[in-house]
Amino acid sequence: MNQTRTFLLFALMAVAYLLYMAWDKDYGSHPQPAVASSSTVATPTDSSVPGATANTPASPAAVPGTTTEASAQLVTISTDVLRLTVDTRGGTVVRSELLNYPAVPRTKKDPDPAPVRLLDDERSQYFVAQSGLVSNQGAAPDHRAVFQAAQTSYALAQGQDELKVDLTWSDAAGLKVTKTYALKRGSYVVTLDQKIENGGSTAWQGNAYEQLQRVAPVQQKSWWQNFSDPSSHSFYGAAWYSPEEKMTTLPFADFAKKPLNHAITGGWASMLQHYFFVAWIPAAQDANTYSTSVINADTAQPVYLIRSVGPSLSVAPGQSVATASRLYVGPKLQGTLDTVAPGLDLTTNYGWLTVVAQPLHWLLSQLHSISGNWGVAIILLVLLLKAALWKLTAAQFRSGAKMRKLQPRVTALKERYGDDKMKMQQAMMELYKKEKVNPMSGCLPVLITMPVFFGLYRVLMESVELRHSPFFGWIHDLSAPDPFFVLPVIYILVMLATQWLSPSAAGMDPAQQKMMKVMPVVFGFMFLFFPAGLVLYWVVNGITSLAQQWLITRSVERADEKAKAA
Repeated sequence: MNQTRTFLLFALMAVAYLLYMAWDKDYGSHPQPAVASSSTVATPTDSSVPGATANTPASPAAVPGTTTEASAQLVTISTDVLRLTVDTRGGTVVRSELLNYPAVPRTKKDPDPAPVRLLDDERSQYFVAQSGLVSNQGAAPDHRAVFQAAQTSYALAQGQDELKVDLTWSDAAGLKVTKTYALKRGSYVVTLDQKIENGGSTAWQGNAYEQLQRVAPVQQKSWWQNFSDPSSHSFYGAAWYSPEEKMTTLPFADFAKKPLNHAITGGWASMLQHYFFVAWIPAAQDANTYSTSVINADTAQPVYLIRSVGPSLSVAPGQSVATASRLYVGPKLQGTLDTVAPGLDLTTNYGWLTVVAQPLHWLLSQLHSISGNWGVAIILLVLLLKAALWKLTAAQFRSGAKMRKLQPRVTALKERYGDDKMKMQQAMMELYKKEKVNPMSGCLPVLITMPVFFGLYRVLMESVELRHSPFFGWIHDLSAPDPFFVLPVIYILVMLATQWLSPSAAGMDPAQQKMMKVMPVVFGFMFLFFPAGLVLYWVVNGITSLAQQWLITRSVERADEKAKAA
């Protein structure tokens, strides 16, 4: 198989893969969540969540996008990497800004753009992290109860490693609840402790819970923008983890069809999106009940909820009990998330390419630590792969050089047998066998590099480390398409040169030959929309392959010249 045909095969597989991703995102099958056994734990009802419509409607103050009562206030908590806004109504985290991640790339005109806002209480972007207590026997502050804070702004001081913020609630019966948010320097993990103090005369029983609510992102883009924007191909929806089943995802479209109701110990619940996510991580030893639901499902903008309810708690008079959970609000930083909680690395959702993409990301990270530039790391990755596959590709190019030398004889066979393709193929096989040429030798290297290409494609789409990462010159973002299409043009030129060095396909009709000639342009057009880092990978791979092919072709020609001279 000559090299042009292998590129055609690659193109068809690339298009098929992109079509499969689009189909799987909308129609792919997802595991049916297991149903938890019945229990007596108290559970928040939909009427107790913002925006709910039920027989007992929620307080108007709790509806997304509306103002709260005067007794509630917003508290800002800032560290070196996070700025959280907490509403004292429920102690809900209503906004989160990731200070090290600008929403748009930095430019000379805008050197300090606004940071990414992940959690947001704006109606169109509604996404909040809530927590609370419920009880079947008495009062309990859920995520609508108004807490009190000593001040409205807290900031991590210079030299301080941890910041704690207390929110308190109490009732006339003597029950007091203190929510304590703890944030550490350089960390996207927020610890939440809920301390229950029973100053009454009867025992208090109930459950602690944590939940995430959000609306589905509204993406009003043209098909052109959706095709070229990597975020359009990323997963948006809920995900949860159990040690037995690992990570399970639930897209927003399947919330009503496949509701979750599952008892899990040592798990977590999250909402995923491109590059970033939010997850509630209960205490590892607690058996929690996880569930999902859709609030206001019949409206234009339903709210999607994933909740974790903890085990039953009992607090005797004069005693206190504390619960602990963690909230992760930040980027999908691979290699570090599993230290936060088991399976959290899986939030970087590579799909079935995980087995290829994760090692590639690790290798790229190591090369980046050496070079300090992700583009240089991609180039070094190509060189390492070319070195590992040198013998295979050398055999491919040596066979191609011999086939090119045999081209006049192949042309003569074509003229002899005319339209008798069967005899033509038999004669060609005999010729190749006699001259010890294997036309299939080019397939194996391509079959090996294809998974690498697709895996790297997923890495460049999903890895937040490469987001807005510059290369050199005009490329300011390796995760976005080349703004001036320079790399795709270089790739077309490399393909044309490769095609010129490769033997033409014998026995191919004129229409097929014309199709082969336009393949470089087809590839170049496809690469207009691919991330610049991926096109850089393929350009460098093409240049090194072309150089290797030229060297081997010249060595074969020189060997023939020496043989004739002798």
